[in-house]
Amino acid sequence: MSAFGKKPGLGSNRGSFGMAKPMSGAAIRPASRAPINNEPQAPSPFDIEKDDFDSQFPAIDSLEIADKPEISKNEEALNRLAERSNTTVSGSHESEGFEASVHKIKEQVLPRLLERVDPEAAASLNKEELTEEFRPIILEVLAELKLTLNRREQFALEKVLVDELLGFGPLEELLNDPEISDIMVNGPQQTYIEKGGKLVLAPIQFRDESHLLQIAQRIVNQVGRRVDQTSPLADARLKDGSRVNVIVPPLSLRGTAISIRKFSEKPITLDMLKGFGSMNEKMCTALKIAGASRMNIVISGGTGSGKTTMLNALSKMIDPGERVLTIEDAAELRLQQPHWLPLETRPPNLEGKGAITIGDLVKNALRMRPDRIILGEIRGAECFDLLAAMNTGHDGSMCTLHANSPRECLGRMENMILMGDIKIPKEAISRQIAESVDIIVQVKRLRDGSRRTTQVTEVIGMEGDVIVTQDLFKFEYQDEDADGKIIGDWVGNSVRPYTLEKARQYGFDQPYLEACL
Repeated sequence: MSAFGKKPGLGSNRGSFGMAKPMSGAAIRPASRAPINNEPQAPSPFDIEKDDFDSQFPAIDSLEIADKPEISKNEEALNRLAERSNTTVSGSHESEGFEASVHKIKEQVLPRLLERVDPEAAASLNKEELTEEFRPIILEVLAELKLTLNRREQFALEKVLVDELLGFGPLEELLNDPEISDIMVNGPQQTYIEKGGKLVLAPIQFRDESHLLQIAQRIVNQVGRRVDQTSPLADARLKDGSRVNVIVPPLSLRGTAISIRKFSEKPITLDMLKGFGSMNEKMCTALKIAGASRMNIVISGGTGSGKTTMLNALSKMIDPGERVLTIEDAAELRLQQPHWLPLETRPPNLEGKGAITIGDLVKNALRMRPDRIILGEIRGAECFDLLAAMNTGHDGSMCTLHANSPRECLGRMENMILMGDIKIPKEAISRQIAESVDIIVQVKRLRDGSRRTTQVTEVIGMEGDVIVTQDLFKFEYQDEDADGKIIGDWVGNSVRPYTLEKARQYGFDQPYLEACL
């Protein structure tokens, strides 16, 4: 039976629904009846010319069908899937031409160079001084090997050798490129980099696994950490604040893996994020006021979404007269305040003792007369210590955590406290969170590689055993352009913010209200 209550095939021979033929003027104009008694006949409304009718009511098949773009989009998407399933991509980079020749010469020169150099003396020189000392020795070794290089090849060889002895080998070239934001080494033969939010294969390789492990150990040793088979995991940082994670065999099956998250040399501000398209004018104003009015802020987002960048930008709004303590596993925050003291955790020693956790540092920080406490990332029971600090006179504290939405952020905070040894009911934990947290800022890395602030949500309080929130701003997806860039807009909910009272205490109530409405 059809949707219209009749069985198909029965009844009249009318065409099925949606299959009507196009109309035409001749088809609907009836045959003129013969005049009766030669009476004049009034003109019929159907007696119009066919051409006039067709111009007013064109046939359906001459109109542009509305769903044609949808069909083309579907075909395009299916073609992309077919192309992806049939494409084979090489997972390693083969050096070619000039680059390959320089690295081949380096392999011959380096052993002979090390025989002529005192390692301790070389370590006391900087790169420029070491290059000047190396130049005559390199020429001497090249003469022994009967190799002749032009000026360009000689400079490239000197740089590669100095990077090998004092720097981080092949990684130096990538670390010096300001357009690269992430470096991911997956064993000696494969390295990926992130440029503009997209991952591409890097044109570098390491000699072998021992060469890569040596570079990894050099990185972690700079900050007093170690990495080997007994301690195969390590978090470290570079001199410029870039975060480094190292994992070595037997945990990494393809060889030593190094992940480096680089940070911009120029401090990022909220105005710069607005210029990058991460937020609009009203959202930028609201976040500035939230930072200046000492609201407790939690920044939520996924890996690589820009949580640390947002935290650094918000820190610009802290009053220079406030004492700020930051607590992290690996110090990567670079606050833009004069009175700032960074603290860092410590891993256990070989006997498994001596570890200092984030929770230990939070408890100790309460005795150091801080105005604000900022946690780089919370992962466990230290969340309760931070909430206690927010509720005991340390307004304006901030932290980051991994979550996909503000609602999931609150759920994760409850779960992290329950992971600890604190024996209190879940309702009390929820109430503690609702009374401590003021603003949740959600950041995301979209599929086109752009990083956007997608939600600004404030925590209102408790209703029964549920934490009540309301969105001040939300990013709404609209479309994407021909280059695949996502187009959208930030929509305010035009509600009176619950945190308006805190803004009033600092004289920002009127601009805060105008930004949110």
